[in-house]
Amino acid sequence: MSAPEQAAFTFLPLGAIIQEFRVGGQNIVLGFPTQEDYVKHNAAYYGATIGRVANRIKNGVIQDLNGKKIQLAKNNGPNSLHGGPTGWGKRVFDGPRTVQRHGQDALFFKYLSPHGEEEFPGTVEVRVWYTASKEGEATTVLTVEYEVEFFGDEVDETVVNITNHSYFNIGDGPTITGTTAKLATADYLPVDQTGIPKGGISKFPRDVTEPFVLAATGPHIDDCFVVETDPSKVPLDTRNLPLRRLAEFSHRSTGLHLEVHSTEPAFQFYTGKYIDIPAIGGRPADTEGAGFCVEPSRYVDAINDPKWRGMVLLKKGQVFGCKNVYKSWKE
Repeated sequence: MSAPEQAAFTFLPLGAIIQEFRVGGQNIVLGFPTQEDYVKHNAAYYGATIGRVANRIKNGVIQDLNGKKIQLAKNNGPNSLHGGPTGWGKRVFDGPRTVQRHGQDALFFKYLSPHGEEEFPGTVEVRVWYTASKEGEATTVLTVEYEVEFFGDEVDETVVNITNHSYFNIGDGPTITGTTAKLATADYLPVDQTGIPKGGISKFPRDVTEPFVLAATGPHIDDCFVVETDPSKVPLDTRNLPLRRLAEFSHRSTGLHLEVHSTEPAFQFYTGKYIDIPAIGGRPADTEGAGFCVEPSRYVDAINDPKWRGMVLLKKGQVFGCKNVYKSWKE
């Protein structure tokens, strides 16, 4: 990254976290001043790389992996969430290291996740590249590339679903109130009261493909939207697929805009209903609706659905991959 581009971003070894994303002088992601603060207070997963499996696994059980049923920790009601109590967002990565990636300077992080970590089978290495650039004069672009390679001979297969869990606030106040949002699709996965898909894809009950305005106290959204409705078209490594714009946001008071693009087939859109972060030193508390998330990913609980599991099933000798791009500018 060049010096001006690097100045717009700050990353941490803990969880390869995006700590700062500055546009027009404003940090548009929620976070804490120090890595120690993230260790102590980041129950909301601010900025973190989420894995080995993002989102929920029903009853914390993988029904069949290497011919066995696997019981994971239940850290979200009856379900496993975001890789368990100490998922990748709470692990310290090697990095950052400046490398060349696709002809550009990038910051590189990696983490070796051993067999049995959080009960997941198989040793894998996760790699994260952050590349900052400009689009035209005004638009700041952050490209995030993920790669997970199966290492070791302990088992023949494992499961991977990775995302980034940054919360954005492009407004001029402590919440998302007044932010205009527009999603690329109204197709979504209906879920039960614990957040597990009921089966199949339906239309979201609200029109989210036309601009609508967010408010800190709702109506809230915390659902997985689907941009590729045919699971057979989702490869294990999506990086060669075209980027699709998943969502776009703007705020009249600040003139800030944000677009989220990805090669992934789905994304969780969450409007921050359960944010509850206490005041820390001079930093004010974060409460309901302090930020929103767009989490590009595979389908929720895909490993337990025979039609979906191919998109998250990583076998020996294979590589999982995906790419996300964030674009932001100030009018």
